Amino acid sequence: MTRAVELAVALGAEAVDEAQGMATVARRFADDDLPSVLDHLASAAAVCALVVAGRRHSVRPGTLSWRGFGR
Repeated sequence: MTRAVELAVALGAEAVDEAQGMATVARRFADDDLPSVLDHLASAAAVCALVVAGRRHSVRPGTLSWRGFGR
C-alpha cells in the first residue's frame, strides 16, 4: 500500500488506480507487479487482453514437493 501511495504521488492517482484495477483482475499481487503494470500502461497504445495468472502456472516454482507435508 505504501508503494501505491508513493507511485500515486509521482505518477498521479488516476494512473495508479487504473493499474491497481488491472492488477487485481489479472491476479498480479507480487511486489513489482504494480510498477510493471504502470510501465506497460505508459508504453502501450492500447490494452488488448489481460494475462491472468492461473493455478497451473504458479510463480512459486518447486512447491509441488510440499503437497504431502504434514500427513
